[in-house]
Amino acid sequence: MKKPLLSIEEPEPKKAVRADRPPTEGFATIVDGHFKSEFDTAEAAEVSGRKLKTAYPMLQVQVYDAAMKVRTLLS
Repeated sequence: MKKPLLSIEEPEPKKAVRADRPPTEGFATIVDGHFKSEFDTAEAAEVSGRKLKTAYPMLQVQVYDAAMKVRTLLS
């Protein structure tokens, strides 16, 4: 008979992030209409978006402000 392994520390369950719903706080990058990455500051989101835009100029990249619910297109 096998004995069950005892775990001292239980891992905390991960918070599921849904890609089809906008974030409720912070900033996010939107690539071709899909939410991709979340950031704490607008500057960090814009830097990430500009890196994508320079590497792949054909993409439509936007920065989403969750507090104001506004999208800003990066050109």
